[in-house]
Amino acid sequence: MQHVISVTVENKPGVLARISSMFARRGFNIHSLTVGPTEDPKRSRMTVVVDAPEMEQIVKQLYKLIHTLKVTEHIHGEAVEREIMLVRVNADPKRRGEILDAANIFEANAVDVGVKTITFEVVGEPSRLADFLEIMRIYGIVSLVKSGRIVLDKDVKSQPKNQRKTAQGART
Repeated sequence: MQHVISVTVENKPGVLARISSMFARRGFNIHSLTVGPTEDPKRSRMTVVVDAPEMEQIVKQLYKLIHTLKVTEHIHGEAVEREIMLVRVNADPKRRGEILDAANIFEANAVDVGVKTITFEVVGEPSRLADFLEIMRIYGIVSLVKSGRIVLDKDVKSQPKNQRKTAQGART
């Protein structure tokens, strides 16, 4: 089963290597791994998509690593998930209009047009990118590259009644 977790870590050399080797030592396959800065330049956030039966033990092991600050397992549907993909497709001049129309449905941007190919940039949920690929396979995929997944939990739309702030700013 695929799990999506975010690991907030201190921005130090070697942290990525320690975390990825922890998964490897336990025999878990990392499907995607993305690392980038957070709002605090002293911290980085790793988003790991991993095939594992359950995450409880992994989370405990991650917290044992000295530079780990926070581990969050994201629940599908309760988080915003995105990937970016560049895909180069065969584009016979006679079919370019058809290809561009199909790409338009997915809001794919043509970022390079060559004599025989068109390269598209697509951003969205992983399932949306997979759907785009299925359509483009008809024309012939020449090359493809995808980023790892990035994810943030969705913001709470309303506060529970017992935690709403009063006009004075105190919690009731």
